[in-house]
Amino acid sequence: MDLPKIFAAFKSASAGIVFFLGTALILTGCSQPSTLQEIRDEGVLHVITRTAPSIYAESEDGPTGYDYELAKLFAEELGVKLRVRVADNNTEILSVLEKNYAHFGMLGLSRQPHTANQYRTVATGITAQSILVYNRDVERPESLQDLIGKTVHVVSDSNHEHRLNEARQENAELEWQVHSGLDAAGVLSRVESGEFPYAMVSSNELDLNHVFYPMVKEAFAVGEPGELAWFFPSAQDDSLAKAARQFLESLETNGTLAQISERFYGHLDRLNYVGARTFMHHVENRLPKYEALFRDYARDFNMDWRLLAAIGYQESHWRPNAVSPTGVRGLMMLTRNTASHIGINNRLDAEESIQGGAKYFRIVHEKIPERIPEPDRTWFALASYNVGFGHLEDARRLTEGAGRDPDRWMDVKEFLPLLAEKEWYTKTRFGYARGHEPVVYVQNIRRYYDVLARLNQPGIPASEAEEQIVQMEESREPEGPSGELQTDGKLRAGLPAELGMIPPTL
Repeated sequence: MDLPKIFAAFKSASAGIVFFLGTALILTGCSQPSTLQEIRDEGVLHVITRTAPSIYAESEDGPTGYDYELAKLFAEELGVKLRVRVADNNTEILSVLEKNYAHFGMLGLSRQPHTANQYRTVATGITAQSILVYNRDVERPESLQDLIGKTVHVVSDSNHEHRLNEARQENAELEWQVHSGLDAAGVLSRVESGEFPYAMVSSNELDLNHVFYPMVKEAFAVGEPGELAWFFPSAQDDSLAKAARQFLESLETNGTLAQISERFYGHLDRLNYVGARTFMHHVENRLPKYEALFRDYARDFNMDWRLLAAIGYQESHWRPNAVSPTGVRGLMMLTRNTASHIGINNRLDAEESIQGGAKYFRIVHEKIPERIPEPDRTWFALASYNVGFGHLEDARRLTEGAGRDPDRWMDVKEFLPLLAEKEWYTKTRFGYARGHEPVVYVQNIRRYYDVLARLNQPGIPASEAEEQIVQMEESREPEGPSGELQTDGKLRAGLPAELGMIPPTL
Protein backbone atom coordinates (compact mmCIF):
# COMPACT_ATOMS: atom_id res chain seq x y z
CA MET A 1 0.00 0.00 0.00
CA ASP A 2 1.21 3.53 -0.73
CA LEU A 3 0.56 5.18 2.65
CA PRO A 4 2.88 8.16 2.06
CA LYS A 5 0.92 9.01 -1.06
CA ILE A 6 -2.46 8.93 0.65
CA PHE A 7 -1.13 10.81 3.65
CA ALA A 8 0.20 13.47 1.30
CA ALA A 9 -3.19 13.72 -0.38
CA PHE A 10 -4.83 14.53 2.92
CA LYS A 11 -2.09 16.97 3.94
CA SER A 12 -2.36 18.85 0.64
CA ALA A 13 -5.66 20.49 1.54
CA SER A 14 -4.60 24.00 2.48
CA ALA A 15 -7.12 24.55 5.22
CA GLY A 16 -6.69 20.95 6.39
CA ILE A 17 -3.23 21.72 7.73
CA VAL A 18 -4.87 23.38 10.71
CA PHE A 19 -6.85 20.20 11.41
CA PHE A 20 -3.92 17.86 11.09
CA LEU A 21 -1.26 19.84 12.92
CA GLY A 22 -2.95 22.60 14.90
CA THR A 23 0.26 24.65 14.67
CA ALA A 24 -1.36 28.01 14.07
CA LEU A 25 -3.53 27.63 17.13
CA ILE A 26 -0.56 26.83 19.34
CA LEU A 27 1.43 29.82 18.07
CA THR A 28 -1.41 32.22 18.74
CA GLY A 29 -2.15 30.76 22.17
CA CYS A 30 -5.82 30.18 21.32
CA SER A 31 -7.70 27.35 22.93
CA GLN A 32 -8.10 24.24 20.80
CA PRO A 33 -11.49 24.24 19.03
CA SER A 34 -13.53 21.06 18.94
CA THR A 35 -13.23 18.70 15.98
CA LEU A 36 -16.73 19.68 14.91
CA GLN A 37 -15.83 23.39 14.98
CA GLU A 38 -12.65 22.75 12.98
CA ILE A 39 -14.72 21.06 10.27
CA ARG A 40 -17.13 23.96 10.12
CA ASP A 41 -14.28 26.45 10.00
CA GLU A 42 -12.58 24.58 7.16
CA GLY A 43 -15.87 23.86 5.39
CA VAL A 44 -14.85 20.28 4.50
CA LEU A 45 -15.61 16.87 6.00
CA HIS A 46 -12.72 14.48 5.19
CA VAL A 47 -13.76 10.84 4.89
CA ILE A 48 -11.69 7.82 3.89
CA THR A 49 -13.24 4.64 2.55
CA ARG A 50 -12.74 1.76 0.15
CA THR A 51 -14.60 0.75 -2.98
CA ALA A 52 -17.37 -1.74 -2.27
CA PRO A 53 -21.03 -1.75 -3.38
CA SER A 54 -22.05 -1.78 0.28
CA ILE A 55 -20.00 1.33 1.09
CA TYR A 56 -18.85 3.48 -1.82
CA ALA A 57 -18.67 3.01 -5.58
CA GLU A 58 -18.39 5.16 -8.67
CA SER A 59 -21.25 4.79 -11.16
CA GLU A 60 -22.22 6.47 -14.41
CA ASP A 61 -24.32 8.84 -12.33
CA GLY A 62 -21.52 9.61 -9.86
CA PRO A 63 -20.63 8.22 -6.42
CA THR A 64 -23.10 5.96 -4.67
CA GLY A 65 -23.26 3.43 -1.84
CA TYR A 66 -25.13 3.09 1.44
CA ASP A 67 -22.43 4.67 3.61
CA TYR A 68 -21.67 7.33 1.01
CA GLU A 69 -25.31 8.46 0.90
CA LEU A 70 -25.36 8.79 4.69
CA ALA A 71 -22.06 10.68 4.73
CA LYS A 72 -23.31 13.05 2.03
CA LEU A 73 -26.44 13.82 4.06
CA PHE A 74 -24.32 14.30 7.18
CA ALA A 75 -22.06 16.80 5.41
CA GLU A 76 -25.13 18.67 4.18
CA GLU A 77 -26.46 18.75 7.74
CA LEU A 78 -23.15 20.26 8.91
CA GLY A 79 -23.18 22.75 6.05
CA VAL A 80 -19.82 21.60 4.66
CA LYS A 81 -18.45 19.84 1.58
CA LEU A 82 -17.82 16.11 1.63
CA ARG A 83 -14.36 15.10 0.45
CA VAL A 84 -13.89 11.35 0.00
CA ARG A 85 -10.53 9.62 -0.38
CA VAL A 86 -10.47 6.01 -1.54
CA ALA A 87 -7.99 3.57 -0.01
CA ASP A 88 -7.07 0.11 -1.26
CA ASN A 89 -8.31 -1.78 1.79
CA ASN A 90 -9.26 -1.58 5.46
CA THR A 91 -5.63 -1.84 6.58
CA GLU A 92 -4.87 1.39 4.78
CA ILE A 93 -7.97 3.10 6.16
CA LEU A 94 -7.11 2.16 9.73
CA SER A 95 -3.56 3.44 9.27
CA VAL A 96 -4.88 6.80 8.05
CA LEU A 97 -7.29 7.03 10.99
CA GLU A 98 -4.59 6.07 13.45
CA LYS A 99 -2.60 9.11 12.33
CA ASN A 100 -5.73 11.31 12.47
CA TYR A 101 -5.51 12.15 8.76
CA ALA A 102 -9.28 11.85 8.20
CA HIS A 103 -12.34 12.79 10.20
CA PHE A 104 -13.78 9.27 10.00
CA GLY A 105 -13.55 6.07 8.00
CA MET A 106 -16.20 3.93 6.30
CA LEU A 107 -14.90 0.36 6.38
CA GLY A 108 -17.94 -1.91 6.50
CA LEU A 109 -16.85 -3.20 9.92
CA SER A 110 -18.59 -3.52 13.26
CA ARG A 111 -17.10 -2.47 16.57
CA GLN A 112 -14.74 -5.05 18.04
CA PRO A 113 -13.39 -5.27 21.61
CA HIS A 114 -9.75 -5.16 20.48
CA THR A 115 -10.30 -1.81 18.69
CA ALA A 116 -12.41 -0.15 21.38
CA ASN A 117 -9.53 1.94 22.71
CA GLN A 118 -8.31 3.00 19.28
CA TYR A 119 -11.48 4.29 17.66
CA ARG A 120 -14.87 5.70 18.50
CA THR A 121 -17.64 4.05 16.50
CA VAL A 122 -21.09 5.13 15.40
CA ALA A 123 -23.54 2.48 14.15
CA THR A 124 -24.95 3.11 10.66
CA GLY A 125 -28.11 1.01 10.81
CA ILE A 126 -26.92 -2.14 9.01
CA THR A 127 -26.43 -5.40 10.90
CA ALA A 128 -24.16 -8.07 9.44
CA GLN A 129 -22.69 -11.45 10.31
CA SER A 130 -19.65 -13.41 9.23
CA ILE A 131 -20.83 -16.09 6.79
CA LEU A 132 -18.91 -19.24 5.89
CA VAL A 133 -19.27 -19.82 2.14
CA TYR A 134 -18.06 -22.68 -0.03
CA ASN A 135 -17.88 -23.75 -3.66
CA ARG A 136 -20.92 -25.85 -4.47
CA ASP A 137 -18.70 -28.60 -5.92
CA VAL A 138 -17.23 -29.40 -2.49
CA GLU A 139 -18.99 -31.00 0.46
CA ARG A 140 -21.00 -28.58 2.54
CA PRO A 141 -19.51 -28.05 6.02
CA GLU A 142 -22.05 -28.14 8.84
CA SER A 143 -19.82 -26.50 11.45
CA LEU A 144 -16.32 -25.14 11.97
CA GLN A 145 -15.34 -28.60 13.21
CA ASP A 146 -15.82 -29.86 9.64
CA LEU A 147 -13.14 -27.41 8.49
CA ILE A 148 -10.33 -28.91 10.56
CA GLY A 149 -7.51 -29.68 8.15
CA LYS A 150 -8.87 -27.20 5.60
CA THR A 151 -8.14 -23.50 5.08
CA VAL A 152 -10.68 -20.68 5.38
CA HIS A 153 -9.84 -17.59 3.31
CA VAL A 154 -10.62 -14.08 4.58
CA VAL A 155 -9.77 -10.46 3.76
CA SER A 156 -7.45 -8.54 6.06
CA ASP A 157 -8.63 -6.31 8.91
CA SER A 158 -12.11 -7.77 8.86
CA ASN A 159 -14.53 -8.89 11.55
CA HIS A 160 -13.89 -12.47 10.42
CA GLU A 161 -10.38 -12.70 11.86
CA HIS A 162 -11.68 -11.73 15.31
CA ARG A 163 -14.48 -14.29 15.12
CA LEU A 164 -12.14 -17.03 13.92
CA ASN A 165 -9.76 -16.24 16.78
CA GLU A 166 -12.65 -16.65 19.21
CA ALA A 167 -13.67 -19.91 17.53
CA ARG A 168 -10.12 -21.24 17.80
CA GLN A 169 -10.58 -21.49 21.57
CA GLU A 170 -12.86 -24.47 20.93
CA ASN A 171 -11.29 -25.60 17.64
CA ALA A 172 -7.56 -25.23 18.22
CA GLU A 173 -6.66 -26.74 14.82
CA LEU A 174 -8.76 -24.23 12.86
CA GLU A 175 -6.71 -22.58 10.11
CA TRP A 176 -7.29 -19.57 7.93
CA GLN A 177 -5.39 -17.42 5.45
CA VAL A 178 -5.60 -13.63 5.31
CA HIS A 179 -5.46 -11.92 1.90
CA SER A 180 -4.45 -8.26 2.16
CA GLY A 181 -4.74 -7.68 -1.60
CA LEU A 182 -8.32 -8.93 -1.95
CA ASP A 183 -11.74 -7.49 -1.14
CA ALA A 184 -14.93 -9.48 -0.58
CA ALA A 185 -15.65 -9.67 -4.31
CA GLY A 186 -12.12 -10.94 -4.93
CA VAL A 187 -12.55 -13.67 -2.34
CA LEU A 188 -15.94 -14.66 -3.74
CA SER A 189 -14.60 -14.86 -7.29
CA ARG A 190 -11.97 -17.35 -6.11
CA VAL A 191 -14.59 -19.41 -4.31
CA GLU A 192 -16.59 -19.29 -7.56
CA SER A 193 -13.64 -20.68 -9.53
CA GLY A 194 -12.82 -23.30 -6.91
CA GLU A 195 -9.42 -21.80 -6.05
CA PHE A 196 -10.74 -21.13 -2.54
CA PRO A 197 -13.02 -24.03 -1.50
CA TYR A 198 -13.97 -22.19 1.72
CA ALA A 199 -14.05 -18.55 2.74
CA MET A 200 -15.70 -16.14 5.14
CA VAL A 201 -17.39 -12.93 4.08
CA SER A 202 -19.76 -10.39 5.60
CA SER A 203 -23.46 -11.16 5.10
CA ASN A 204 -24.26 -7.74 3.62
CA GLU A 205 -21.40 -7.98 1.10
CA LEU A 206 -22.53 -11.50 0.21
CA ASP A 207 -26.06 -10.19 -0.40
CA LEU A 208 -24.79 -7.49 -2.74
CA ASN A 209 -22.39 -9.74 -4.66
CA HIS A 210 -23.98 -13.18 -4.62
CA VAL A 211 -25.72 -12.84 -7.98
CA PHE A 212 -22.32 -12.61 -9.68
CA TYR A 213 -21.08 -15.83 -8.12
CA PRO A 214 -23.77 -18.53 -8.32
CA MET A 215 -21.23 -21.31 -7.64
CA VAL A 216 -20.83 -19.86 -4.14
CA LYS A 217 -23.09 -21.35 -1.48
CA GLU A 218 -23.76 -20.21 2.06
CA ALA A 219 -23.02 -22.74 4.80
CA PHE A 220 -23.56 -21.09 8.20
CA ALA A 221 -23.03 -17.91 10.21
CA VAL A 222 -20.13 -17.53 12.63
CA GLY A 223 -20.54 -15.38 15.72
CA GLU A 224 -23.30 -12.99 16.62
CA PRO A 225 -24.59 -10.25 14.28
CA GLY A 226 -22.98 -6.85 14.72
CA GLU A 227 -23.91 -3.33 13.70
CA LEU A 228 -21.67 -1.88 11.02
CA ALA A 229 -20.18 1.44 12.03
CA TRP A 230 -18.19 4.50 11.08
CA PHE A 231 -14.77 4.69 12.78
CA PHE A 232 -13.48 7.94 14.29
CA PRO A 233 -9.84 8.48 15.38
CA SER A 234 -9.29 8.37 19.13
CA ALA A 235 -7.08 11.48 18.74
CA GLN A 236 -10.24 13.52 18.12
CA ASP A 237 -12.55 14.71 20.83
CA ASP A 238 -16.03 13.20 20.76
CA SER A 239 -17.83 16.22 19.23
CA LEU A 240 -17.95 14.85 15.67
CA ALA A 241 -18.84 11.30 16.67
CA LYS A 242 -21.58 12.65 18.93
CA ALA A 243 -22.97 14.82 16.11
CA ALA A 244 -22.90 11.84 13.71
CA ARG A 245 -24.69 9.64 16.22
CA GLN A 246 -27.42 12.22 16.79
CA PHE A 247 -27.78 12.76 13.05
CA LEU A 248 -28.16 9.06 12.26
CA GLU A 249 -30.62 8.68 15.12
CA SER A 250 -32.70 11.48 13.60
CA LEU A 251 -32.62 9.68 10.22
CA GLU A 252 -33.86 6.54 11.94
CA THR A 253 -36.65 8.43 13.65
CA ASN A 254 -37.93 10.16 10.50
CA GLY A 255 -37.68 7.01 8.36
CA THR A 256 -34.90 8.20 6.06
CA LEU A 257 -32.49 5.52 7.27
CA ALA A 258 -34.98 2.76 6.47
CA GLN A 259 -35.61 4.28 3.05
CA ILE A 260 -31.89 4.35 2.19
CA SER A 261 -31.55 0.78 3.46
CA GLU A 262 -34.45 -0.24 1.22
CA ARG A 263 -32.77 1.42 -1.73
CA PHE A 264 -29.58 -0.62 -1.40
CA TYR A 265 -30.71 -3.82 0.32
CA GLY A 266 -34.47 -4.11 -0.23
CA HIS A 267 -34.36 -6.08 -3.48
CA LEU A 268 -31.52 -8.53 -3.07
CA ASP A 269 -33.47 -11.75 -2.65
CA ARG A 270 -34.86 -11.92 -6.16
CA LEU A 271 -32.23 -14.07 -7.95
CA ASN A 272 -31.40 -17.59 -6.91
CA TYR A 273 -28.70 -19.84 -8.34
CA VAL A 274 -30.55 -20.84 -11.49
CA GLY A 275 -31.96 -17.37 -12.10
CA ALA A 276 -28.53 -15.75 -11.75
CA ARG A 277 -26.83 -18.19 -14.12
CA THR A 278 -29.61 -17.86 -16.67
CA PHE A 279 -29.49 -14.08 -16.55
CA MET A 280 -25.71 -14.00 -16.92
CA HIS A 281 -25.92 -16.37 -19.87
CA HIS A 282 -28.41 -14.07 -21.58
CA VAL A 283 -26.27 -11.01 -20.79
CA GLU A 284 -23.49 -12.64 -22.76
CA ASN A 285 -25.50 -14.20 -25.59
CA ARG A 286 -28.65 -12.11 -26.10
CA LEU A 287 -28.00 -8.62 -24.82
CA PRO A 288 -25.29 -7.77 -27.40
CA LYS A 289 -27.90 -8.14 -30.16
CA TYR A 290 -30.07 -5.41 -28.67
CA GLU A 291 -27.77 -3.26 -26.54
CA ALA A 292 -27.37 -0.56 -29.21
CA LEU A 293 -31.17 -0.30 -29.52
CA PHE A 294 -31.59 -0.03 -25.75
CA ARG A 295 -28.95 2.70 -25.65
CA ASP A 296 -30.39 4.66 -28.60
CA TYR A 297 -34.02 4.67 -27.51
CA ALA A 298 -33.20 5.19 -23.83
CA ARG A 299 -31.30 8.31 -24.87
CA ASP A 300 -34.22 9.45 -27.05
CA PHE A 301 -36.62 9.17 -24.11
CA ASN A 302 -34.23 10.40 -21.41
CA MET A 303 -33.86 7.23 -19.41
CA ASP A 304 -31.02 4.94 -18.34
CA TRP A 305 -30.45 2.27 -21.01
CA ARG A 306 -29.67 -0.30 -18.33
CA LEU A 307 -33.10 0.25 -16.79
CA LEU A 308 -34.76 -0.14 -20.19
CA ALA A 309 -32.78 -3.35 -20.78
CA ALA A 310 -33.74 -4.63 -17.32
CA ILE A 311 -37.42 -4.03 -18.12
CA GLY A 312 -36.98 -5.90 -21.40
CA TYR A 313 -35.40 -8.86 -19.63
CA GLN A 314 -38.17 -9.04 -17.04
CA GLU A 315 -40.76 -8.88 -19.80
CA SER A 316 -39.40 -11.42 -22.28
CA HIS A 317 -35.86 -12.48 -21.34
CA TRP A 318 -34.89 -10.42 -24.42
CA ARG A 319 -36.92 -12.60 -26.83
CA PRO A 320 -38.39 -10.50 -29.66
CA ASN A 321 -40.94 -13.20 -30.55
CA ALA A 322 -42.30 -13.70 -27.01
CA VAL A 323 -46.09 -14.10 -26.73
CA SER A 324 -48.13 -14.51 -23.55
CA PRO A 325 -51.48 -16.29 -23.20
CA THR A 326 -53.17 -12.91 -22.68
CA GLY A 327 -51.99 -11.57 -26.02
CA VAL A 328 -49.16 -9.25 -25.02
CA ARG A 329 -46.17 -9.85 -27.24
CA GLY A 330 -42.70 -8.86 -28.32
CA LEU A 331 -39.48 -8.07 -26.51
CA MET A 332 -41.18 -5.42 -24.36
CA MET A 333 -44.49 -7.34 -24.21
CA LEU A 334 -46.82 -4.60 -25.44
CA THR A 335 -50.59 -5.02 -25.67
CA ARG A 336 -52.29 -4.31 -28.97
CA ASN A 337 -54.00 -1.22 -27.56
CA THR A 338 -50.80 0.18 -26.06
CA ALA A 339 -48.87 -0.41 -29.28
CA SER A 340 -51.58 1.36 -31.27
CA HIS A 341 -51.66 4.26 -28.81
CA ILE A 342 -47.92 4.90 -29.04
CA GLY A 343 -47.63 4.27 -32.79
CA ILE A 344 -46.06 0.80 -32.89
CA ASN A 345 -47.14 -1.28 -35.91
CA ASN A 346 -45.20 -4.52 -35.46
CA ARG A 347 -44.83 -5.65 -31.86
CA LEU A 348 -42.62 -8.57 -32.87
CA ASP A 349 -40.01 -6.27 -34.41
CA ALA A 350 -37.32 -5.84 -31.76
CA GLU A 351 -36.54 -2.23 -32.63
CA GLU A 352 -40.18 -1.14 -32.68
CA SER A 353 -40.84 -2.97 -29.43
CA ILE A 354 -37.89 -1.37 -27.62
CA GLN A 355 -38.85 2.05 -28.96
CA GLY A 356 -42.43 1.49 -27.79
CA GLY A 357 -41.35 0.29 -24.35
CA ALA A 358 -39.13 3.34 -23.83
CA LYS A 359 -41.86 5.71 -25.00
CA TYR A 360 -44.51 4.11 -22.84
CA PHE A 361 -42.31 4.05 -19.75
CA ARG A 362 -41.63 7.77 -20.19
CA ILE A 363 -45.40 8.40 -20.37
CA VAL A 364 -45.96 6.35 -17.22
CA HIS A 365 -43.05 7.97 -15.38
CA GLU A 366 -44.39 11.46 -16.08
CA LYS A 367 -47.72 10.53 -14.46
CA ILE A 368 -46.01 9.84 -11.12
CA PRO A 369 -46.12 13.02 -8.98
CA GLU A 370 -42.96 15.11 -9.33
CA ARG A 371 -42.81 15.61 -5.55
CA ILE A 372 -41.74 11.97 -5.18
CA PRO A 373 -37.92 11.89 -5.27
CA GLU A 374 -35.80 9.41 -7.14
CA PRO A 375 -35.31 6.53 -7.07
CA ASP A 376 -38.79 5.98 -5.59
CA ARG A 377 -40.43 7.77 -8.50
CA THR A 378 -38.90 5.23 -10.88
CA TRP A 379 -39.99 2.29 -8.70
CA PHE A 380 -43.54 3.67 -8.74
CA ALA A 381 -43.36 4.09 -12.51
CA LEU A 382 -42.28 0.46 -12.89
CA ALA A 383 -45.15 -0.70 -10.70
CA SER A 384 -47.56 1.41 -12.75
CA TYR A 385 -46.05 0.04 -15.98
CA ASN A 386 -46.88 -3.43 -14.66
CA VAL A 387 -50.18 -3.17 -12.82
CA GLY A 388 -51.59 0.08 -14.16
CA PHE A 389 -51.66 3.60 -12.76
CA GLY A 390 -55.15 3.23 -11.28
CA HIS A 391 -54.27 0.18 -9.22
CA LEU A 392 -51.08 1.85 -8.06
CA GLU A 393 -53.12 4.85 -6.89
CA ASP A 394 -55.48 2.48 -5.04
CA ALA A 395 -52.50 0.99 -3.20
CA ARG A 396 -51.16 4.44 -2.39
CA ARG A 397 -54.54 5.43 -0.94
CA LEU A 398 -54.59 2.27 1.19
CA THR A 399 -51.08 3.12 2.36
CA GLU A 400 -52.09 6.64 3.33
CA GLY A 401 -55.23 5.37 5.07
CA ALA A 402 -53.07 3.15 7.27
CA GLY A 403 -50.97 6.12 8.36
CA ARG A 404 -48.00 5.24 6.17
CA ASP A 405 -46.29 7.35 3.50
CA PRO A 406 -47.91 6.97 0.04
CA ASP A 407 -44.86 8.60 -1.56
CA ARG A 408 -42.41 5.94 -0.33
CA TRP A 409 -42.05 2.71 -2.30
CA MET A 410 -40.99 0.77 0.80
CA ASP A 411 -44.39 1.55 2.35
CA VAL A 412 -46.60 1.17 -0.72
CA LYS A 413 -45.12 -2.21 -1.70
CA GLU A 414 -46.56 -3.64 1.53
CA PHE A 415 -50.07 -2.61 0.48
CA LEU A 416 -50.05 -3.56 -3.20
CA PRO A 417 -50.63 -7.28 -2.42
CA LEU A 418 -53.85 -6.34 -0.59
CA LEU A 419 -55.41 -5.53 -3.97
CA ALA A 420 -55.83 -9.29 -4.44
CA GLU A 421 -57.84 -9.66 -1.21
CA LYS A 422 -61.59 -9.10 -1.33
CA GLU A 423 -61.82 -7.29 1.99
CA TRP A 424 -59.48 -4.64 0.56
CA TYR A 425 -60.06 -4.42 -3.18
CA THR A 426 -63.81 -3.94 -2.69
CA LYS A 427 -62.93 -0.66 -0.98
CA THR A 428 -60.86 0.63 -3.89
CA ARG A 429 -61.79 2.54 -7.02
CA PHE A 430 -60.29 0.15 -9.59
CA GLY A 431 -60.95 -3.13 -7.79
CA TYR A 432 -59.08 -6.40 -7.98
CA ALA A 433 -55.47 -6.65 -9.12
CA ARG A 434 -52.75 -9.27 -8.74
CA GLY A 435 -50.94 -6.98 -6.33
CA HIS A 436 -48.03 -9.31 -5.65
CA GLU A 437 -46.91 -9.14 -9.27
CA PRO A 438 -45.83 -5.47 -9.38
CA VAL A 439 -43.83 -5.97 -6.17
CA VAL A 440 -41.94 -8.92 -7.67
CA TYR A 441 -41.72 -7.08 -10.98
CA VAL A 442 -40.04 -4.02 -9.46
CA GLN A 443 -37.72 -6.10 -7.28
CA ASN A 444 -36.58 -8.20 -10.24
CA ILE A 445 -35.91 -5.19 -12.44
CA ARG A 446 -33.96 -3.46 -9.69
CA ARG A 447 -31.78 -6.56 -9.36
CA TYR A 448 -31.24 -6.88 -13.11
CA TYR A 449 -30.40 -3.19 -13.26
CA ASP A 450 -27.87 -3.58 -10.45
CA VAL A 451 -26.09 -6.34 -12.35
CA LEU A 452 -26.03 -4.39 -15.62
CA ALA A 453 -24.76 -1.31 -13.81
CA ARG A 454 -21.97 -3.32 -12.15
CA LEU A 455 -20.96 -4.90 -15.46
CA ASN A 456 -20.85 -1.48 -17.11
CA GLN A 457 -19.03 0.54 -14.46
CA PRO A 458 -16.94 3.36 -15.91
CA GLY A 459 -13.23 2.71 -15.96
CA ILE A 460 -13.49 -1.08 -15.91
CA PRO A 461 -11.82 -2.71 -18.93
CA ALA A 462 -14.09 -4.84 -21.07
CA SER A 463 -11.98 -7.92 -20.38
CA GLU A 464 -12.39 -7.48 -16.63
CA ALA A 465 -16.14 -7.00 -16.99
CA GLU A 466 -16.36 -10.14 -19.09
CA GLU A 467 -14.67 -12.12 -16.32
CA GLN A 468 -17.63 -11.31 -14.08
CA ILE A 469 -20.07 -12.91 -16.50
CA VAL A 470 -20.82 -16.41 -15.39
CA GLN A 471 -20.09 -19.04 -18.03
CA MET A 472 -22.53 -21.92 -18.33
CA GLU A 473 -21.03 -25.41 -18.05
CA GLU A 474 -19.66 -26.83 -21.28
CA SER A 475 -22.18 -29.63 -21.03
CA ARG A 476 -25.01 -27.17 -21.59
CA GLU A 477 -26.26 -26.80 -25.13
CA PRO A 478 -26.17 -23.38 -26.84
CA GLU A 479 -29.39 -21.55 -27.54
CA GLY A 480 -31.84 -23.53 -29.61
CA PRO A 481 -33.87 -22.39 -32.62
CA SER A 482 -36.39 -20.65 -30.37
CA GLY A 483 -33.66 -18.62 -28.70
CA GLU A 484 -34.20 -20.41 -25.39
CA LEU A 485 -31.33 -21.65 -23.25
CA GLN A 486 -31.14 -25.41 -23.75
CA THR A 487 -30.73 -27.21 -20.44
CA ASP A 488 -31.59 -30.54 -18.96
CA GLY A 489 -34.99 -30.97 -17.38
CA LYS A 490 -33.68 -30.60 -13.85
CA LEU A 491 -32.32 -27.10 -14.45
CA ARG A 492 -35.39 -25.97 -16.34
CA ALA A 493 -37.67 -27.24 -13.60
CA GLY A 494 -35.62 -25.29 -11.09
CA LEU A 495 -36.38 -21.90 -12.61
CA PRO A 496 -38.10 -19.76 -9.99
CA ALA A 497 -41.66 -18.81 -10.81
CA GLU A 498 -40.95 -15.09 -10.80
CA LEU A 499 -38.31 -15.51 -13.52
CA GLY A 500 -40.48 -17.70 -15.71
CA MET A 501 -43.51 -15.48 -15.40
CA ILE A 502 -44.26 -13.06 -18.23
CA PRO A 503 -46.77 -10.71 -16.60
CA PRO A 504 -49.54 -9.04 -18.61
CA THR A 505 -47.71 -5.77 -18.22
CA LEU A 506 -49.59 -3.28 -20.37
